[in-house]
Amino acid sequence: MMSPKITYEYERITDIKRLNFITDSLKDTIPAEATILDVGCGNGVISRHLGQFGYKVLGIDVSDKTIAVARSKNTLPNVQFEVISAEDLIAQGQQYDAVICSEVLEHLHQPGLLLQTIYQSLRDNGTLIVTVPNGMGPREVFVTKPMLKVRKSPGLQSFVNKIKSLLGYSGTTVQSQADNLDHVQFFTKKDLQLLATENKFEIICFAKTNFVEDVFPFSLLTKRVKPLQAFDCQVAEILPLACTGGFNTVWKKK
Repeated sequence: MMSPKITYEYERITDIKRLNFITDSLKDTIPAEATILDVGCGNGVISRHLGQFGYKVLGIDVSDKTIAVARSKNTLPNVQFEVISAEDLIAQGQQYDAVICSEVLEHLHQPGLLLQTIYQSLRDNGTLIVTVPNGMGPREVFVTKPMLKVRKSPGLQSFVNKIKSLLGYSGTTVQSQADNLDHVQFFTKKDLQLLATENKFEIICFAKTNFVEDVFPFSLLTKRVKPLQAFDCQVAEILPLACTGGFNTVWKKK
């Protein structure tokens, strides 16, 4: 009997690379029918992808809007979505074989509080997958941080938004429908390791994402030419870790 074909909702190569990292890391450490908690699941792309492999996945988010989207796209009986905070969920006493925290910590003023909650939700031999942008990577330095400064000037922001619209940038993301997706944390490798240690975790694997394909003006071309995205991801692999656009990591309890 042939296995069902695995499909991807993401189109960007670096997003697919992140999904493959998450899936491969889980396959190496937990059984096929394990229970997985996807914290801050947004529109549920990662949860649904993992569900294709037979995992029992619960995606949670505090945004009613994102969970509504996640549910509307879901056809898998082994994947569920709930509007609930991680803290409220843990109060129910459930533990999971793995927890996914993908592109979440950079949005939190106190990421350690979430990690403390995740620690309680994860079985002692479980796996935590964390992905975050590299706070000193090309995109954060040349795009995210300057745009945060632009936000402080409404007139300048309006002008920039018009230019972005003319260039075909929609300002939306397939990851989440949340109203506020600002980055308030900018993690280096050292910062992330310290955060893990402070919350009784150890990072056992660091992997790279892309290099400059999502940095303007390179993004004008790469968003239309996928082979360039793939090439950029390959370039990231031969450069020092500090040059990557993001960190894909595997954590274990100490």
